[in-house]
Amino acid sequence: MPGPLASLRVLDFTTLFPGPFATMYLADLGAEVVKVESPDRPDGGRAMGLSDGETSALHDLLGRSKKTIALNLKQPGSGDVVKRLVQTYDILVEQFRPGVMARLGVGYQALSEVNPQLIYCALTGYGQTGPLRERAGHDLNYTALAGVACHIGRRESGPVPLMVPIADISGAATALLGILAAEVHRRETGEGQFVDVSMFDSVAAWNAMPLALYLAGGTEPQREGMRLNGATYFDYYRTRDGEFLSVAGLEPKFWQEFCRAIERPDLYAPGLQLEPEAQAHVRAEIEKTVAQRTLQEWTSLFEHLDACVEPVLSVPRWARHPQTQARGLIVQTPKPDGTTQKQIGSPIQFSRCESRYDHVGAAVGEHTREVLIRVGYSDGEIQRLTCAGIVA
Repeated sequence: MPGPLASLRVLDFTTLFPGPFATMYLADLGAEVVKVESPDRPDGGRAMGLSDGETSALHDLLGRSKKTIALNLKQPGSGDVVKRLVQTYDILVEQFRPGVMARLGVGYQALSEVNPQLIYCALTGYGQTGPLRERAGHDLNYTALAGVACHIGRRESGPVPLMVPIADISGAATALLGILAAEVHRRETGEGQFVDVSMFDSVAAWNAMPLALYLAGGTEPQREGMRLNGATYFDYYRTRDGEFLSVAGLEPKFWQEFCRAIERPDLYAPGLQLEPEAQAHVRAEIEKTVAQRTLQEWTSLFEHLDACVEPVLSVPRWARHPQTQARGLIVQTPKPDGTTQKQIGSPIQFSRCESRYDHVGAAVGEHTREVLIRVGYSDGEIQRLTCAGIVA
């Protein structure tokens, strides 16, 4: 069956990672997504990640199943093309700084006059309002300002940058939620709307647990000062062969099972694992015990026990893991040369629909003529637009 979002048609003006990550999921779930790119300043995401031939593996992932047209928004007449497109495409996602699209004549006000049902999502660093609205930033900056980095890392060494860009991903997830909520509203009322999503706002919202404690009770989070960030034995422990084991059995039944399995019943007592003054001793004893065996030995021991203990896997080990395989998380996506590329698949599984993986990211402007023909342009008109430098 077609994907659950097969009725949606999306214009994607986003670049780099956050926006393309969001629109990739729309495409995976069946939406028709057309990526609109500059012919002379293509998306910087095309150069990110490990090289795979002439494109990057990351671009091949983020551009999956999307069509692409080359449109120079700075050329006079380009706005008319966008306005023609939004008569047919009902969702637009952009990632420019606030006001850029409006200055180009294709902001929400101008486009909603053409299509009042248009859902227009602007994904930015700090949102459309506030003193930082036009300030440049990246994931590291948003997590720093949103009160996330203050409790990440170790007390002595401080915060560490993560290869998983949580502000970017939270922004992408929030954009998806906002777009789909606006789509439900449109189906009930016939009204489109502007959706303002900020990566700063989004990662702050994902910081819910520490913020809830602070806002309600004044408890300020500190590194290694809370149950889940190093104040308790809930942590990673080095094994004899230099690998790491994750120990997360906070509940008494899991904690008791863990202590029994490592032959340290003396560490178990109801409530002991929650007493701050006992934690230094407990952690030190776990460190000494875990260091006595290899990761494989611990993995074999805990494989059939419910103790919330798992090995820290490398990416290659994750790819080979039976759970990864059983969930179908690695998919084969077609490439132009007839081969396929391994990619991470959609994490959503439906009982009646399937995600689609049509092709890896396409070349800039690969579908320009196809898309323009579908919205009513003739070959002669496309030729004139090409000669004027508006499309390519």
